[in-house]
Amino acid sequence: MSVFDTLKERGYLAQVTHEEELKKALENEHVTFYMGFDPTADSLHVGHFLALMAMSHMQKAGHRPICLVGGGTGTVGDPSGRTDMRKMLTDEDIEHNCNCFKKQMERFIDFSEGKALIINNGEWLRKLNYIELLRDIGPHFSVNRMLAAECYKQRLERGLTFLEFNYMIMQAYDFMELNRRFGCVLELGGDDQWSNIIAGVELIRRKEAKPAYGMTFNLLTNSEGKKMGKTAKGALWLDPKKTSPYDFYQYWRNVSDGDVEKCLALLTFLPMDEVHRLGSLRDQQINEAKKVLAFEVTKLVHGEEEALKAQAAAQALFGGQGNLENAPTVLIKPEDIGKKLLDVLVEAKVFESKGAGRRLIAQNGVSIGDDKWTDVERVITAEDIEGDGMLVRKGKKKFYRLIKA
Repeated sequence: MSVFDTLKERGYLAQVTHEEELKKALENEHVTFYMGFDPTADSLHVGHFLALMAMSHMQKAGHRPICLVGGGTGTVGDPSGRTDMRKMLTDEDIEHNCNCFKKQMERFIDFSEGKALIINNGEWLRKLNYIELLRDIGPHFSVNRMLAAECYKQRLERGLTFLEFNYMIMQAYDFMELNRRFGCVLELGGDDQWSNIIAGVELIRRKEAKPAYGMTFNLLTNSEGKKMGKTAKGALWLDPKKTSPYDFYQYWRNVSDGDVEKCLALLTFLPMDEVHRLGSLRDQQINEAKKVLAFEVTKLVHGEEEALKAQAAAQALFGGQGNLENAPTVLIKPEDIGKKLLDVLVEAKVFESKGAGRRLIAQNGVSIGDDKWTDVERVITAEDIEGDGMLVRKGKKKFYRLIKA
């Protein structure tokens, strides 16, 4: 089975240019391909993880990945999928974020012995001469076609800046530059990047008279068509400081039944026979498939040790077995003794606000140990945090252990 068939079987593929040509190239050649990652934050998130999994499948099949970090494009911001303009980043922010990305990518891509490259497009984009770019590249872009692209339609209604309008040109230029420097012939991206990817493919074919291809992946959505990877605290980050391994594990443990098989196919390396077997489980048995999903995904992102800790914490909290050492913990300092419990939990971001905490308590949605929390004025005592500490349950699935700092 070729890697093209693997990606198709596992549910990655959305759209492909020159499909038969590309399939032959992937079967008969060692193809250099790339995917871009704009440094809009200091961590990759679960959407990037799906992309890195696809790149890993490609690399295991003998092809060479280029991870392109957007030190240049990050100064402009991609309008794709946006209804507002992205926040402008400083050069310092971009450099810091790019460095964070590199460390995380090394968990999924093998960069040894020239097997893969990490390149910053700031190397060439920041040196471009504007007049030369207009004369060299401008004639190959139709404004009418650009305005018809899906990535610009939403922004046109609210106002598309000239700055953002240049993003497609910059991304296409990236592809051409990587083609010239490294023989890169294939660009990968999420399906919201289709218009930008086509622009690069056509630019190379017209200007360089060389083969070039594009491939997009299905975005990670649930059975209702909504993007996955969003939590009450925001994005599901790959950085353990931004999303703890336990919270990461619990996210996948709690996906809906109808999304289990898709997530196993896209986000693990389990054989498809096993994916189908686990995905076919029903009723209570589907929980076993969810445990496998949560463990496998957490192991890939955070390592086996952290996955085992998260698994043990979940068993202790929900199954009444094991210890609570790895459960989400709130450290209570000496100065917290005598404070209102609600205030301390708001400071620890267990509740978004005091109002939100009061409402949930009034709805019998919070427990302390085995008892419902009813007294919003309750204060923390030294006895509360002795030994194993105090266990607070928020809703049905969120637990926090309050212990002495």
